[in-house]
Amino acid sequence: MASKHNVSVRARLRWFGLVLSAWLLAGPAAAQAQPAGGAATNAAASSSPTVMTSAWDKSVSALHRIIDYPLVTLGDGSVTLAAILKMLLLFALVLVAEFILRRFFTRRVLKRTPFDPPMQYAIARISGYVFIVVGFYVVLATMHVPLGSLAVVAGAVGVGVGFGLQNIVHNFISGIIILAERPIALGDRVEVGGVAGTVSKIRLRSTEIVTNDNISIIVPNSDFITNPVTNWSHGDPRVQIRIPVGVAYGTDVEKLKTVLLQVAAENSNVLKSPKTTVYFDGFGDSALQFELGVWTEAMTHSPRRFRSELNFAIERKLREHRIEIPFPQRDLHLKSGAFVLPSSPPSKSAAE
Repeated sequence: MASKHNVSVRARLRWFGLVLSAWLLAGPAAAQAQPAGGAATNAAASSSPTVMTSAWDKSVSALHRIIDYPLVTLGDGSVTLAAILKMLLLFALVLVAEFILRRFFTRRVLKRTPFDPPMQYAIARISGYVFIVVGFYVVLATMHVPLGSLAVVAGAVGVGVGFGLQNIVHNFISGIIILAERPIALGDRVEVGGVAGTVSKIRLRSTEIVTNDNISIIVPNSDFITNPVTNWSHGDPRVQIRIPVGVAYGTDVEKLKTVLLQVAAENSNVLKSPKTTVYFDGFGDSALQFELGVWTEAMTHSPRRFRSELNFAIERKLREHRIEIPFPQRDLHLKSGAFVLPSSPPSKSAAE
């Protein structure tokens, strides 16, 4: 049943094409035929298949004339619509081949090397871009495009790059620098321009950062080159986090130090080495200022949760040990005197 259905569909499409071609050429055919009388009508009816075939051939030849019409002359040759379509098809094949070969190269070759995943990603990306450039050059050479004749076009493109496309080129060059120098890599926890998250993709024009709220933010690559960037994962993933703590004057500072160290020891995300440190930061207006310095690797995936856990634990421990957390206080002293506020005279309306 399926085969019969497919045959019928193909037959309908074929007849539809023939009818459409005949309709397109009905004007010229009618002008040339000019039948007269019933005999002419019977002859046209008997020769309808021949007319349909000739109409199809005329439509095909008309299509060939359209796609082979020279649009632009370059050197000794000309550019036709057929050549443009062929070139676009070859460019698409180059892009598809680059995608397939890059995945194969990553999974079958780079996975067996001692390089880390970010380095594998950078090598695969750069290799893919080189393949695309070489592939496009081969396509142009295969199509016998005189590259020397494109000097005028290249000059116009250069002017456009200098004015309208300078930001795109800037991001493009920045993307190459990022892939080559690797100031950031896949999986790094970064902060740039008020955006904090994990690097998920690095492209030539932009980099995708995913926040802890699972929101993808696209950042231009030039921001990573021209602006200060905080990379929590660059090199050694261990970082020290300092949690400020203020206590009231008169608090036993040694007891406070013991309590803060106990809070750090009870948190599973705090590293044992390097050791946790309590810093006496100074004397504030209303409190003694301390900082709890802990080392952790949790900043690469859940920094806010880690800080929140420590703050909850510090507040609970201070309350258990009756250590007061002060708040700003101000004393207002009122002095007695003979100063009397002047009263305003009554208005005329009130006097009347």
